[in-house]
Amino acid sequence: MESLQALYLNKHQPDIWGEGILFAYSGLDGTTDSAAQFVATSGSGIGQFLIHTPIRRRLNISIPQTSHVRVITGDTFVADWEEGHVILTYAEWHTLVGIAPMHLLISVEKELNGGEVSPDVSKLGSNPEHGSEVVFLRRLDGQFSLSYGRTLEEAGNRAQQGLEVNVRHTAERHLQSYDLLPELSANQVEQHSDRLRLLKKCYSIMRVNTLSKEGAIQQRWSTPNRVPHRYMWLWDSAFHSFGMNDAHPDAAWDFLRSMLEMRQECGMIPITAVWTGEFVSVTQPPLLAWAVWNNFLRNKKSENLAYAFPILEKYLAWDLANRDENKNGLLEWKIELDTNCRSGESGADNSPRFDSGEQLDVVDFSVFAANDMLYTALIAEELGEAERAETWRSRSQSMSSAIHLMLWNEEEGFYYDRKFNGELSNVKAVSGFLPLLLLDLPSERVDRLISALQDSSHFGSVVPVPSVSLSHSSYSTDMWRGPTWINMNYLIVIGLTRQGRLEEAQRLKEQTIALVDKYYKQYGVLFEYYDSSDHTAPVQCDRKGLFKEPYDIRQKVNVIRDYHWTAALTFSLLVEGYRV
Repeated sequence: MESLQALYLNKHQPDIWGEGILFAYSGLDGTTDSAAQFVATSGSGIGQFLIHTPIRRRLNISIPQTSHVRVITGDTFVADWEEGHVILTYAEWHTLVGIAPMHLLISVEKELNGGEVSPDVSKLGSNPEHGSEVVFLRRLDGQFSLSYGRTLEEAGNRAQQGLEVNVRHTAERHLQSYDLLPELSANQVEQHSDRLRLLKKCYSIMRVNTLSKEGAIQQRWSTPNRVPHRYMWLWDSAFHSFGMNDAHPDAAWDFLRSMLEMRQECGMIPITAVWTGEFVSVTQPPLLAWAVWNNFLRNKKSENLAYAFPILEKYLAWDLANRDENKNGLLEWKIELDTNCRSGESGADNSPRFDSGEQLDVVDFSVFAANDMLYTALIAEELGEAERAETWRSRSQSMSSAIHLMLWNEEEGFYYDRKFNGELSNVKAVSGFLPLLLLDLPSERVDRLISALQDSSHFGSVVPVPSVSLSHSSYSTDMWRGPTWINMNYLIVIGLTRQGRLEEAQRLKEQTIALVDKYYKQYGVLFEYYDSSDHTAPVQCDRKGLFKEPYDIRQKVNVIRDYHWTAALTFSLLVEGYRV
């Protein structure tokens, strides 16, 4: 037992079991294989894991209800009780290894045909029913291994090799990375124990959602969540890098380079891309220049700037040429027919901003572009490209001026999207706060935006900041129709800081961390978004339709758990690693 206790000697190690915790091998530790989908999520009971291979499976370990979960990270699980203990961890991407008393039942069920259970728990080979895919379970003298392979022989050999792994040492190696995390910010001292555990939970999610070089992707990359998204996304990658900068700047750069390498000949960078080389032919919010610059501030590698600069220039030029249909200096998102996702390109899929289906000059795209053009200018200056720097600074200023001139409603003191006929939209959305990121925002407008932020009729919700005003007729718990998103809070914190409103920035930062921590303690996971009224727990919030009970991610995607940007941005707020 003495060596087991070494695994959780630090009492702040993540130890809250929850349904939907991601469990997979991290690309920070070695090779991953996304196509295999040998990724698990925790089930409703301690010791239950759903395995998301194309043939769906469940791993069940009959751990006593009296057990205590000591560790549950993205790749290591430890539980003990008076008479015994269980350790489960990943030896490689394809092999789970564990220690458990021989009297515990360990079984693998297949979800097809009602869920088949092998009566022989020491050995299970399931022949592929479609494609080439086998899972093999071996057990010997208190140790077990579960392996994936594309043939029975491969899976069996891997499982046999898994029995030779030192499980404790493997688990210890995974957990050692948590000892090297940055310190909490100075103002976290009073809540140190809780905040340190939250910091480690955030890092666990960041680790598990990091993947290795694979196919068309030539270095490490990140995904919003291994289940269900699986692929690489544009603005998500930028947000992921903001958090990873404070733990592994080189990995953060890999996230960005992997996304930059997906640029098309025309300059467009797609919303999402796959290791097979496939991509979707729309884009997403431009944050990559900002992310590249932030990463440079950590690692000081000018060669990274030199690589990124021409790609960023061409991408922003593509945005300006292809997303300003009416040529008025403001940008428009692509609008789609899908009523549940009118503008996936915006990242705010089902926002009521897009309900009419009409084209709009939008606040967020324009602000993001103006901001990224300014960072492109900074990159150019660092590279000695003074003329290019002046070009991008001038373009940034021009777009910022257009935002202030055409999207501001003086009567209401707020920024709105604009119809092509010149009328301002009547949808008061969280995007209206993003001009706080602009350095030329008049001080009197800062005051009015802060008033809107604090107004209990609009954005002064129990847990700010709602994605649409509390007063809007469509306000609900469904994604961008009311809930609080951590990325928007993060951007507003930075905007308030840029405007010198440090007290308001600090207050929102603390409210954001407290929100994430509150529901982590209740459910053991970090969520995609949260009810801004705090009446409905995240597990019951709607997501492009009514939530479904019982929770089953294979049948209905409710609010996603262990969401990467929630973790990465909370991590950044905790260590105050963000840059204004």
